[in-house]
Amino acid sequence: MLYAFISQDVENSLTARLEARPDHVKRLQQLKQQGRLILAGPHPAIDNSDPGPAGFTGSLIVAEFECLSDAQAWADDDPYVHAGVYQSMTVKPFNRVLP
Repeated sequence: MLYAFISQDVENSLTARLEARPDHVKRLQQLKQQGRLILAGPHPAIDNSDPGPAGFTGSLIVAEFECLSDAQAWADDDPYVHAGVYQSMTVKPFNRVLP
């Protein structure tokens, strides 16, 4: 089943985000190689794909897991969680309709 991972960053988390990013992206690449990643990306803090020092306000990931508990365990072990980037992360089942 697909799951949406919807995160909210803590204020002023850009430095911690940039430091943890290589490990975060490595985990996403693993999902991609397994054919389980649908999409992933951050929410810029301003209306610009490169927000510069304004940073980001959170992230969205949609990926396939066997069950909600597996998806939640994967989310709980995210490098951004360990680095204190995320204030919160919600994991929800997701039904893809389009495209």
